Amino acid sequence: MNPIFPVLLIPLLGVPLLLLIGHSRRAAQVNVLLNVAGFGASLWLALEVHDRGLVMSPGRQLFVDAFNVYLIVLTTFVGMTTAIFSAPYMEHERQRGRVNQRRLQLYHASYQGFMLAMLLTLSTNNMGVMWVAMEGATLATVLLVSLYRTPESIEAAWKYFILCGVGIAQALFGTVLLYFAASGSDVPAEDRLLWTVLHAHSPSFDPVVMMLAFVFLLVGYGTKVGLVPLHNWLPDAHSEGPTPMSAVLSGLLLNDALYAVVRSKMLVDGALDSGLPGHLMMGFGLLSFLVAVLFLHRQHDIKRLFSYSSIEHMGLMTFAFGIGGPLATFGALLHMTVHSLTKSAIFVTVGHAAQLAGTQKIDHIRGLIRTQPAIGWGLLLGTVAIAGFPPFGVFTSEFLLLSATMKSWPWLVVPLLAGIAIAFAGLFRYIQPMVYGAAPEGQQPIRANMTAVYLHLLLVLWLGLAIPGPLARWFGEATTLIAGSSPL
Repeated sequence: MNPIFPVLLIPLLGVPLLLLIGHSRRAAQVNVLLNVAGFGASLWLALEVHDRGLVMSPGRQLFVDAFNVYLIVLTTFVGMTTAIFSAPYMEHERQRGRVNQRRLQLYHASYQGFMLAMLLTLSTNNMGVMWVAMEGATLATVLLVSLYRTPESIEAAWKYFILCGVGIAQALFGTVLLYFAASGSDVPAEDRLLWTVLHAHSPSFDPVVMMLAFVFLLVGYGTKVGLVPLHNWLPDAHSEGPTPMSAVLSGLLLNDALYAVVRSKMLVDGALDSGLPGHLMMGFGLLSFLVAVLFLHRQHDIKRLFSYSSIEHMGLMTFAFGIGGPLATFGALLHMTVHSLTKSAIFVTVGHAAQLAGTQKIDHIRGLIRTQPAIGWGLLLGTVAIAGFPPFGVFTSEFLLLSATMKSWPWLVVPLLAGIAIAFAGLFRYIQPMVYGAAPEGQQPIRANMTAVYLHLLLVLWLGLAIPGPLARWFGEATTLIAGSSPL
């Protein structure tokens, strides 16, 4: 069997299975088992890619190389750990009356549908199917954001649906322009949306059409990345949806959208001699980064606080991929990994902190380290990691980005350093009283599963101290695919 198929078949079969048994108390365990199986299938796929370099399905509709295979493994790993966390978390939400068994049935089925859409986005070779998969992820996210059926959650779901619908429509037009550009060459009609074929023939495409296509693709998929100015859906979706959704949304879906942008840039770079696509990515990335760090100082909801942190870091990654070159690309790939691990760990901790305090309001969350040290330390260490403190991996990736910027655009180092300092101040302005403040009277510990949090943070610490040789080679191969050369 082709090793790509099990990765997609497991969540595909999981959706109808959980629609049938999702009302059962065992549905959470089934969801965990499906994600464990998906992670195992992704490891098998990674071994095949390591041995063969490229895995492609019959008909060439699916393909996995060094770039997307590590994102597939990361997606299944975070999906697995988040599913483990969500089992007791969602049961606690049911006991509080926020959801009933039928809503849990929808939650578990939508979780698998969300995983399927993200994995299909990463593994498809067809740019049209990639667009369909991203739209599928949008629909699954709408169901998850509106799960609580409060007026605020329904408003957030509609905002998400409308803004991302507008964005994804731009991406559709960009995909049509890719097909139009390929029609002017000798590419067969049935292959004009296959990424591998487009990449091989891109030097012969009309550069004007390709540049127009990239503008629409960047705006369209950039909406899903959370790039300013179409970022407004992201804080609302985080604050009103269930916390496990926030963990996979921030840790995984944003990566998938950025992956689509980078794949598109690789096509356009082959058709253009100018660096205009990279400059556009740098501009949108830097703008998003600076706007997000300023908004960090104006938040009152803990989940909105870290949602703006996600916009900040996605802006940094977009900026790094825009710079191009082996060093910036390697740093961006590393940053995608450590950000996903760190931010998903933070949202797991934030979910427990909100349950402990009975609210998401920052002013009412106090004394976490005294009431329940595991949650307090998890939030503190997660914030230290995402703020870029050494020796965590975020520091390493940001150092690589700053080094690449110093080499190519030295004057941009100043706003980057200023933004990082402002973000640090914004985060710790709120985190310090939440962790060390006086605990409210009557605040009692809750049942909290912090295993995923500390596992993620240990991995981020490890990647900051020393990137394992196989993983470094993996990043090096992906860097070669994207930038044309490796920094290793």
